[in-house]
Amino acid sequence: MYRCIFSLFKITGYHSHHRSHHQLKRPPKIRMARNFVPDAWGWITTLPQFSQWRTSTMSLCICATSSASASSQPPSMSLSVVKTPSYLTFSISANYREPIFLWTSKPVHLKMKAQPSLDEQDTVQLFVDVVNQVLRYGPDNNSNSSKPPFRFPGAQHLHGGSFGDAFNIAFLSLAFLVCTYEAPRDLRRGCLDSLRAQLTGPRCRGAAKTLVRMLGANLEDQWMRTMNLAVTNWIVELRSSSSRAMPGALLPLFSYALQASGLWKVQLYCPVIAMGMEDPGAAVTQDERLLFSLTYQQLEGVVQLAYRTVRKEKWVDVEVKVDNIRCDVDSLVSETLMAERGYGSEEKHFPSRVMLQITPMQQTDILSVSISKSSDNPTHEYGFDKGIEAAFDPPNSFGLKASVAESLTLAMKPWKFEQSAHGNTATLNWFLHDGTNGREVCSSKPSKLSLLQPKAWFRDRYSNAYRPFTKQGGVIFARDEYGDSVSWKVCAGALGKTMDWDIRGWIWLTYWPNKQRTSHSETRLVEFRECLQLPLAKFP
Repeated sequence: MYRCIFSLFKITGYHSHHRSHHQLKRPPKIRMARNFVPDAWGWITTLPQFSQWRTSTMSLCICATSSASASSQPPSMSLSVVKTPSYLTFSISANYREPIFLWTSKPVHLKMKAQPSLDEQDTVQLFVDVVNQVLRYGPDNNSNSSKPPFRFPGAQHLHGGSFGDAFNIAFLSLAFLVCTYEAPRDLRRGCLDSLRAQLTGPRCRGAAKTLVRMLGANLEDQWMRTMNLAVTNWIVELRSSSSRAMPGALLPLFSYALQASGLWKVQLYCPVIAMGMEDPGAAVTQDERLLFSLTYQQLEGVVQLAYRTVRKEKWVDVEVKVDNIRCDVDSLVSETLMAERGYGSEEKHFPSRVMLQITPMQQTDILSVSISKSSDNPTHEYGFDKGIEAAFDPPNSFGLKASVAESLTLAMKPWKFEQSAHGNTATLNWFLHDGTNGREVCSSKPSKLSLLQPKAWFRDRYSNAYRPFTKQGGVIFARDEYGDSVSWKVCAGALGKTMDWDIRGWIWLTYWPNKQRTSHSETRLVEFRECLQLPLAKFP
């Protein structure tokens, strides 16, 4: 099945038809240094004035593959710009003996014939075009006509180096998608490795914050579904080939952190296929439809922690509370395709454990750490129901029959929350427990008999009234139930400093059958880590 996955997505419209079948004049050769990282924004903004161009085409090498022969030039991908008297177009091409043009931008019309170079409005137009082209590769591109396109949020984002970094990460994302869906197979592997390294580099991670702020939360979700669909397809292709590379390590999860107005926020996305297996030796299901349903999903997680500082006579209390912890598992393909190739979007993994560790990095400033809830034991409700049933025999008999019945009721919360401290590190743990035997779901396997029971607690888990998940299959931990704080006593000498705090987390996803009769089960794990800051202002 997976050998045909790329053709499947092309048939069903999950790619863009930007490849040009015209064999144009090959652009000039551009040498690329070893470990070269292309600065598309810097190259575009430093193009010579139009009157100084010797040819109508200029090019920048994006990435190149290794060549088996020293005498042959390896295939590469380039960003090219073509100038006509009235407009410019930008293209991504695969450079062979004759170039194959994989994507071409909308024309950037010149405002006058004597215009010397691209102006600010032209570069914004190109940036908007690149972002919208990325979104068109998404799983819902067939219905994108009814969705509003990306619009540039305002001129305040243009100044400084942040816009250039945002442009570069948007362009590299488009190049990654174009390479995944449009490039020939011999070019795809090497260039995807190079683009992956660039997208996960420290500079792109910093630029991602600027880009997601420009996109807004709704378009950010579309953007990440688009990228994770491409990552999933890439890993599927690698697993179906003869390569024995470890796909789970090819492209780690995408996460970023923000802090403002007394709130720390960590946002993360990860395709399920890239998450590590808790039991690497576990057998993979041979049911191709179930495998499709489990593969084409992504984890979206949000960690929001509210913090405040309280000045005491000889120290400062730093209190951190859970505002919101949200974990969702969302389909990367349409409901129609999921029903055709899989078992529907409800046959998927579910969150089974979440763990957070919060650590102040300046250890010498910490006096102590206090936790407020060491253990939250599940609620046990024991109810004894006794009843007597009596009946008279027929009229001809004088006998009286009676029976006594007794029943026991036990109620237990599915999620258990507890805190612990080790050194100056506070740990918050959420565990999901099996409603039948009380065992932790992430570290145990259900019996084959329970997997086949139609009324087991984990079946119909998204529609059952007693479900431990939301209707969409996620979990939300809010401060109304998990509002107990963790606090650190910080010495008064830290006033006026900005403290760094390490937020580290782990999320476990487990699959047990929902509606299907199968004995397959598995648990996957992803880890994230971010650094946030807390300024300790001096009090008057």
